[in-house]
Formats: sequence, structure tokens, C-alpha cells
Amino acid sequence: MKVVIVNTSEKVGGAAIAANRLMEALKKNGVSAKMIVRDRQTDKISVVAVKQQSWRLALNFLWERGIIFLSNGFSRKNLFQIDIANTGTDITTMPEFQQADVVHLHWVNQGFLSLDNIDKILRSGKKIVVTMHDQWYFTGVCHYSGDCLNYRDQCRNCPLIRGRVKKDISWKVFNRKRRMYANADITFVGCSQWIAGLARTATLFQGKKVVSIPNAINMDVFHPEDKALARQSLGLPSDRRLLLFGSQRITDERKGFKYLVEACEHIHRNYPEWTDKIGIVVVGAKSETIDSMLPFPVYAVDYVSDEKSMVEIYNAVDLYVTPSLQDNLPNTIVESMACGVPCVGFRVGGIPEMIDHEKNGYVARYKDAVDFANGILWSLGDSYDDLCTKAYEKAVATYSEKRVAEKYKEIYQ
Repeated sequence: MKVVIVNTSEKVGGAAIAANRLMEALKKNGVSAKMIVRDRQTDKISVVAVKQQSWRLALNFLWERGIIFLSNGFSRKNLFQIDIANTGTDITTMPEFQQADVVHLHWVNQGFLSLDNIDKILRSGKKIVVTMHDQWYFTGVCHYSGDCLNYRDQCRNCPLIRGRVKKDISWKVFNRKRRMYANADITFVGCSQWIAGLARTATLFQGKKVVSIPNAINMDVFHPEDKALARQSLGLPSDRRLLLFGSQRITDERKGFKYLVEACEHIHRNYPEWTDKIGIVVVGAKSETIDSMLPFPVYAVDYVSDEKSMVEIYNAVDLYVTPSLQDNLPNTIVESMACGVPCVGFRVGGIPEMIDHEKNGYVARYKDAVDFANGILWSLGDSYDDLCTKAYEKAVATYSEKRVAEKYKEIYQ
């Protein structure tokens, strides 16, 4: 069986990381798997980039952003929260595509594949599997719909587009997707039960097969290591309980950083005995700018993409905190748990499926900074060692490469 995985990037972004890890998991478990990408970051022979001149790829990206900018009344707000897939690249002529038995689409936005390109893939006669890393495949244009439920009926009056007219660009793209999916035989896979559940309520997916399979992780890479040595290597203090927060864009409101600030202020104000015991390790762009925003010492680490560096960071901390307000199945939680690090997050998206409340971490009430603070203190309490053990056990049982690969093999077959 030959499978080709299609994703915009090879390694950059959560979907790319998950797609790349799936390719490796499949290869280790008897499946011939390759990856077609627009943006290639390594020289791995199993990853093939589309053969188009860089100026054309850049033009595709800019053309789509330009139409969105125009449709949004020349406002940059929400410019990267939506995708209209009006331009892209035909991959059906590539040998890797033609030789594949199964074409497995992942995140293909920002000018990589257009709706016409996807339609041609669906009509190619190949077996088609689509993994949903967000909601885009079953909405008009948005990646996360928030409180909007229009995708259950007909996208229109999109809250992410200024002007709010009935037959806006979300209406047009939604109808285009409806025609595209009409007679297509597709299996849709949600990385979490949460997103699979939303997909089953979507008008576009009525009559389609929707299942849930989590992202895979290489337990030979992500595993518990000596905490003292990791801290020494990174120059982190040995006398503080360290919390880890990370994001490619810390200023992204969807990542909920302000709730972490409020939670830390609550601890600092109401539990003075913790003032000299807690430190915050921040990984991500502009991490060094937030030192004054938190009441505890901040240890900024530049965003890293190589897995070995991330494993060292996870093993150096005591707790991973993710105040995200919208998320599917965060790779960071899987990675933390695989390293034996408990997590604290809000009850939103796929997070409650990953963190078993008060068993391997703490699930706080949505947007409740005080409960988030309680979760931090509770997790660092007497049950901490047991939480670490249970977090690792959950990762092995649920996200190991073999387990995830076998589930996908059943879908392919």
C-alpha cells in the first residue's frame, strides 16, 4: 500500500509536525508513505516539494490574502483566521501522487491547494482521507468558528468579515465546498473527538464518514529524562517549580496568555508562600518582552523547532500550562505527557480528552483564571509524582506511533 500525505509545510506548524510524524509512524509499521508539501525544510527523501518557481508560490499566497483583505473592507483584522482557497497548485501530475493508492490531505491552506485543486484530487479515483487539524474543511472560510454555528446550516454573515452581508465570501466558498463534496467518497478524520463531533453536525459532511484518531508521537524521542541535568544544560534554576508556556505567537489571543497572567497574579497575591518558589519558562516569538507582565521570574527561550531541544525543555520543567481558548489536539500536550510532565488547561476543544482531570493533570473551568491557578497549585502538590507517572502512561497508551499507525491502516484498507 502506498500513501501520500499532503500538507502545506513539512515541519512548520502543529499540523505539519503531526503530518510528518504520521508519515514516519506509517513507515515504521509497514506502509510506504511519502509527503507532498509546498514548503520543504529538510532533505528527507520521503518528502517532495511541488516544482513551481518561488515567485509563483508567493504570488498564490499574496493573491489569496489580497482577496481576503479586499473582502474584509481593507482591514487586516482576521486576515489569517480565514482561507478561501482561490488559488493553488495542481499536484495530480506528480509521480508521488499518481503512484499512491491513498491520498491523505492534511492542512493545505495559505495558497497551497485551491478548491479546484482539491476537487481534481477528489475526482482522481484515488482513495481519499482527510485529517482535520481545525474546522476549515467543514466551514465556509474559518479555521475556528468560535461561537458561530452557521456551518451547521449555511455559512453567511461571517463574523470574521467586516460588513456582515448575507451572501459574503463565506457563503460563496461554503456552496463551492458543498458541490465539491457532493459525490465524493471521503473519510474525514478528526484529531480529537471534539472536532469529529463538530464535523458530524456540519451540513457539508452529512452522509460522510467521520472518525477520530489522535496524532502520533515518537516515544523513542519524547520520554522522561533527568530533570536536574536538563536544567543545568539550559541554565535554569534548580530551586524553583517551573511552569512552561509556549506559542509560535505569544500575542495570539486564541492562546489565552492573559489568563495565565491573571492566574499567576492570583497566586502571587493570595499565596505569598509561593512567591519565591515559582518561575515561568516561556518558549516562542517575543517571549523576552513579557517579563514585566508576570509576577514571577521569566526565563525566555527562543522558539525551537528541533525535537531534541524541545525534549530537553519539557524535561527541565515541572508543569506545562496551556490557557488556550480554542484548540483541537495540541501536540504540545502530547509531547509534555510523553516526557512525564503533567499539564493544566481549560475545558475546551480536545484538551479534556488529553488531560484526565486530577489524574494526569488538571482541567480548569473555561476562561476561569482562578480555577487555572488552583490547578497549578494542586498539580504541584502532594500528588505530583503520581501525576507524572500517569501522564507518561497515558501518552504511551494513546499516542504511540504503533497505535496510531494501526488505526490509520484500518482506514486505508
